[in-house]
Amino acid sequence: MRDATLANGMRIIVWPVHDIPNVALYNWVRAGSRNEAPGATGLAHFFEHMMFNGTSHHPPGHFDRLMEAEGGANNAFTTDDVTVYQDWFPASGLELVLDLESDRVARLAFTPEVIESERGVVASERRLRVEDNSHGLLAEQVQASAFVAHPYRFPTIGWPADIESWRLEDLQAFYRTYYAPNNLTLTLAGDVDPERAIASVRRFFESIPAQAPPPPVRAVEPEQVCERRVSIRRKAQTPLLQCAYKAPRAADPRAPAVSLLLSALVEGDASRLHRALVEDRQLAIEVSGHWQEGFDPGLLWLSLTLPEGADPEEARRALDAELAAVAADGVTEAELERARNLATVGLWKKLATIDGKAQMLGEYEVFHGHWSRLFDAPARIAEVSTEELRAVAEEILDPRRRTVGVLVPSSPPSASTAS
Repeated sequence: MRDATLANGMRIIVWPVHDIPNVALYNWVRAGSRNEAPGATGLAHFFEHMMFNGTSHHPPGHFDRLMEAEGGANNAFTTDDVTVYQDWFPASGLELVLDLESDRVARLAFTPEVIESERGVVASERRLRVEDNSHGLLAEQVQASAFVAHPYRFPTIGWPADIESWRLEDLQAFYRTYYAPNNLTLTLAGDVDPERAIASVRRFFESIPAQAPPPPVRAVEPEQVCERRVSIRRKAQTPLLQCAYKAPRAADPRAPAVSLLLSALVEGDASRLHRALVEDRQLAIEVSGHWQEGFDPGLLWLSLTLPEGADPEEARRALDAELAAVAADGVTEAELERARNLATVGLWKKLATIDGKAQMLGEYEVFHGHWSRLFDAPARIAEVSTEELRAVAEEILDPRRRTVGVLVPSSPPSASTAS
């Protein structure tokens, strides 16, 4: 394992793995909806699209064609905190991929026709993922209600009016600020020699000048002192119930306990909430959850898909009873051991692939302060006690610090009123 920091501030981490002649590359940009402002939301996600649409050296579509000709593939994703570009390719293609990646960091083209085309693509994606999707629509409204001060309230895909109103100068300023090398972390895992790989990264990236550091996100979400509620009635097949609890940031020392709590509650058919709400009482047909692990305190989500015609209030009361029991008494040692096993196996499964290695190196470098903390993770998981988990549950699962969203299917028109 080797790491280096270029003269322009860019970080590089290399994990050599010679089992197969392939490489996974992740380029982490510290830019997400957290870095946006009212009236200009969705910019981070928009650049996820724009970065594949040509530079002054390569026309639109050339990035994908060159990658595919080399036998490689690529993708990208945007979250509240980061935008991440992923490449998978044969080891022989390293120089080409570094050339392409550095080119779009240094020389992205801002062609008006391409910008308008991608604006339409993003608007269409928003309609598909949010406006025509009951889960997505409810989650967007819950998140917007859960935060009153912090930019985590912004949807990553952006508000419709903002998507329509981005100006060229908005895009250029965002690119100049957040796609500077001192705001990037590059992770490589696979069939590479670390010294040669770092030398190649230097050759392609080090000449790109650093920029002034992005402005810090100074907003601090005030303590939530009462439950907030969102209610939506729309055409849908089944009712939905979502509860979003205020939760710690990714780098919080309690992070392993938070992850294990979530696992004990919703992971698999033997989880606490699946057994209680799906199998025993049949109040839900699906229970799921996730923790928004970001730079700042975020949300721990619990989501229930209910049977057709079900009463969301009855499901909420049953959910509250289960969560109150966990907050008061914790989980059993058997439940904790199961959660530990699932977390440990999940970690090792990720680290079994070069893709997982590149991803996890970046996650720990970017969100936890240094990649080496990845290798402390199994011990930290093993150290979590039932009392630590109970204390975390008591703090997080407080109804006063949550936002509840309910989506109820609208009644179809009666035969006498239908046109």
